[in-house]
Amino acid sequence: MNPLPEAVPFFSQWETPDMTLAVLADGAEVALRRDPLWQGSGAETPDEYAVWAANICGMACLKMILATRGEIVPTIELARRCTVYGGYVVNEGSIKGLIYAPFVTFMQAEFGLEAQVMTNVATSDIPAILRQSRFFIASVSSSIRWPEREPPSKGGHLVLVTAASQDGFRFHNPSGHTGATQANAVLAPADFDRFFANRGIAVTI
Repeated sequence: MNPLPEAVPFFSQWETPDMTLAVLADGAEVALRRDPLWQGSGAETPDEYAVWAANICGMACLKMILATRGEIVPTIELARRCTVYGGYVVNEGSIKGLIYAPFVTFMQAEFGLEAQVMTNVATSDIPAILRQSRFFIASVSSSIRWPEREPPSKGGHLVLVTAASQDGFRFHNPSGHTGATQANAVLAPADFDRFFANRGIAVTI
């Protein structure tokens, strides 16, 4: 695996990273209105933050990628800018997305990142992808934070894979609920496979 995982800063999709269990217990729009750090997201109001934050795992992954090269951009600022490209569709408080193809266009146009949507990706393909690209944003079940459990489905959440080999996959999970399940979480390939939806986005900085 990549010997320098610490070179990739971690950011949660919540401004207060330890709010995951509250979000699960009370719902995002209730729990996140209590986040004392909400303004760091770039939202204009707590209500805007609470509506968006449950939908910005992809923006948190992008924030981590940009931070690797020294750029810190708030997640909801990224989400607003991505929406202009069609990465999100917003209707009366409901948010559809992240839509991969326009997200890739956004990353390329706004930040000069080389990115490629990838489908039908086997878990065993990811080490080779990371030999060609710096990162792989993988679609997984959000229950990957509990690797001992069987996921109800695959996909629906995004994590930033920073290193992968036959020994283990290392990734940052924007909605991990503990330090160990947030930054530099590690799973055996077979365990990662149980959550992985066989699609994602390869990104080179």
